[in-house]
Amino acid sequence: MMALLNAVVGFAVGVAGGLIGLGGAELRLPYLVGVLGLTAHVAVPINLAISLATILAAIPTRLLVLHEIELMRFAGETLAIMLGAILAAWYGAGYLKRLSGPALNRLIFVLLLLLGAGLLVEAAVPMSSAGLLPQSTVVRLAAAVLFGLLIGAISSVLGVAGGEVIIPTLVFGYGTPVKAAGSLSMLISLPTVLAGIVRHARMGSFMDRSALAGVVAPMGAGSILGAICGGLLAGTVPASIIKVMLGILLIWSAWKVFARH
Repeated sequence: MMALLNAVVGFAVGVAGGLIGLGGAELRLPYLVGVLGLTAHVAVPINLAISLATILAAIPTRLLVLHEIELMRFAGETLAIMLGAILAAWYGAGYLKRLSGPALNRLIFVLLLLLGAGLLVEAAVPMSSAGLLPQSTVVRLAAAVLFGLLIGAISSVLGVAGGEVIIPTLVFGYGTPVKAAGSLSMLISLPTVLAGIVRHARMGSFMDRSALAGVVAPMGAGSILGAICGGLLAGTVPASIIKVMLGILLIWSAWKVFARH
């Protein structure tokens, strides 16, 4: 019965992820900790594994439905963000092990509140921009690496893909169209999440087979199906409505699960 519930939750989060261009991990994390009772140290690598399944399912679906032709315009910036994110995700996963349980819970609480508020701001602010960064290639690429380091750090602490930070970075920093930014976000997230998973695996984070069978497998399967459905709807459903709902849910769930720390 719990496996079915995990699959349903995975599906719901996967739909949201496919729609917007997120891995959905920040929405799963309060469920993993608050409902399933996992510790934050256990929940983070599990979250990364499920995020990987979501991203792999959503990328081809979004590209097929949206027929985006502007992705190559931002190839340099995308690769630079990806580089910074991979480095931070790799080293951040090692730092995560050194944090105490209460300290990690407090850090997660703050980051979830910030990401929830960010989603609400993104929904209220028109997501279009000519790009705030100057046209200098050196400046744009250097800024992209710095942004990537921040994104990778957040990914390693929360076990998330980082789309809530990547999308506004691409839109407001580089003038990327919002739907293209959603797809580029997933392309950036893919190696970032992989780096985190490999580092966690080397530290023995996936040794618990019961967690893999009871949580990762059903939630991953539900997330794959949800991400495909969300990707198919990406061209029709207003992302702003989804962001408001997710932002409110994220703030509420963060307060409910982590505020006691």
